[in-house]
Amino acid sequence: MNDQTLPRPRHRRLDVRTGRVELTHGAGGRAMAQLIADIFAPALANPYLAQGNDQAAMPLPAGAAGGRLVMTTDGYVVSPLFFPGGDIGSLAVHGTINDIAMSGAVPLWLSASFIIEEGFPLADLQRIAASMGAAARDAGVPVVTGDTKVVERGKADGVFVATAGVGLVPAGLELSGDRARPGDAVLLSGSIGDHGVAIMSSRENLEFETAIVSDSAALHGLVAAMVAAAGPSLRLMRDPTRGGLAATLNEVAHQSGVGIVIEEEAIPVKPEVAAACELLGLEPLNVANEGKLVAVVAAEVADTLLAAMRAHPLGRDAACVGTVVDDPHRFVQMTTAFGGGRIVDWLAGEQLPRIC
Repeated sequence: MNDQTLPRPRHRRLDVRTGRVELTHGAGGRAMAQLIADIFAPALANPYLAQGNDQAAMPLPAGAAGGRLVMTTDGYVVSPLFFPGGDIGSLAVHGTINDIAMSGAVPLWLSASFIIEEGFPLADLQRIAASMGAAARDAGVPVVTGDTKVVERGKADGVFVATAGVGLVPAGLELSGDRARPGDAVLLSGSIGDHGVAIMSSRENLEFETAIVSDSAALHGLVAAMVAAAGPSLRLMRDPTRGGLAATLNEVAHQSGVGIVIEEEAIPVKPEVAAACELLGLEPLNVANEGKLVAVVAAEVADTLLAAMRAHPLGRDAACVGTVVDDPHRFVQMTTAFGGGRIVDWLAGEQLPRIC
C-alpha cells in the first residue's frame, strides 16, 4: 500500500506464483499500483480502506460520547517470517490489537506499513497479506490505511511490517502500570513460553515429539470479559512479549513502587515447552509470549476474575500466580517448587532476538 491506498489501474494481473518484488513496486507508479491492487487490496478489503485517500475517515462507535481514544504503534521483524501457529502478518495484527486491549480499550482500527526487500517472492507476500487480512477480519478490527516501500536487495531481510492501532477506552476505566497495590493478586491468562520456543524451533529446524505452536492471538475478547467481571477493581493488564513474564513483572514493580512474589508451581508451562527450554538453555520466565496477558486485580475480586478468564477460550488455563507486596526495593521474587526463593530479574540482554 501507499498513501493513495487503493488505485484501480488497468493491467495484466501479477504473476504471483513465480513473480518477485522489484524496486519499481515501491516507486509510486503503475507497478506499485498493480502490487497494491493485486495483493493488498483483496487481502485487506473493507469500506474504510476502499476510500482510497491519503488517510482514512472513520466514525466513532455509537454511544461513544464518553471514554477516551488510545493509540499504539509497533514494528515486526520476526525471523522466520512463517512459523508454527502464525506468520508476520497475523502476528502484526494480534500484537497491535493486544497493545490497545491492555488499556481496557475496544480496538477499532489498524494501519499497516510494509517495507519489502527487492526480490521477495510475490507468493510469500500474498500469503502474508492474506494472513493479515484474515486475522483482522476474525478480530473485527480492520486495517484502514497503510503504506508500501521497497528497498534494495539485502536491506530488509525479506519484509518488515510497522503498524499502528486506535481504540476506545470506556468511561470510568483507568488501567495503568502504576496502580498495583500491596495485597493485590497477580493473574496469568495461560501457559508461558509457547511463542518464543515455536520461533526458535522453527528458526533452528528443531523437531520435538510434540509440536510447539505459537500462542499468537488477539486478546480483546478476553479483556472485555475481564473488564465486565472486575470493573474498577482491575488495576492493570500487560502482555508479556519480549522479555517474557519476568520483564513484565519487573516493569510493573518499578512503575508502581512495589514488590511482587510469584509461585513457581502456580505458573503454567506446557511440558513440551519446559523440555525445549531445558534443551536450549532457556528460562521460560524470560521467553516471549504473543497470546497471553498478566493482570493485577484487587484481592477481593481475584476469584471472580479468574473464573471469568477461565470461561473464555483464551483464558481456560488462567491461574493466580502471585501477590503484590510492600517492598521499597521493588524486587520480583519467586518461591520455588522446593520451597526456596530467588530473585527474578530483568534479562541483561536479549534471550531470543527477532521474535516479533
